Amino acid sequence: MTDRYSNSLDCNEADTTASVLNGNFAAIDFETANGCRSSVCSVGVVVVRDGVVADSFYSLIHPAPNYYTPWTTEIHGLNDIDTAEAPTFPEVWKQIEEIIEDLPLVAHNKAFDESCLKAVFEHYRMPYPGYRFYCTLTASRRKIGRRLPNHKLDTVASYCGYDLSDHHHALYDAEACAAIALKLL
Repeated sequence: MTDRYSNSLDCNEADTTASVLNGNFAAIDFETANGCRSSVCSVGVVVVRDGVVADSFYSLIHPAPNYYTPWTTEIHGLNDIDTAEAPTFPEVWKQIEEIIEDLPLVAHNKAFDESCLKAVFEHYRMPYPGYRFYCTLTASRRKIGRRLPNHKLDTVASYCGYDLSDHHHALYDAEACAAIALKLL
């Protein structure tokens, strides 16, 4: 992950207060197959401990409901062939639970990713553990403000010195989110 960072420190100027996360969190990103939030078709997770990337995880997921819209496939490039043999969300989440433990979760646009997580837990009738969620999009708007033309993940990542070369791949988006969180949260 470190090879995607530049030496830019502009993002550090955004805030000098102590980090609310103390360098310990799991950045998470979902891609969905269609407009249903429960239709997660891939997930990326990056675990940060003491300010250093300690682990990462990526998996395709058999979506529920299992259909793709043309516009979602256009965004992330995944389709039904890619996830036909993929594990279901409960199978994948068992692996994720082991690496995130009790860490707070961070997403760029928490409203989307947290709603996906809650929806897929509900779909599979899994009890939702009440994860603490933080948002790099909100932090960017608050701390960087008008210094950027927009606060899209790739724009904020670049400002924070991270090269997001494959946007809408869940793992790479989670890596970018982690890089932003280390600077802004």
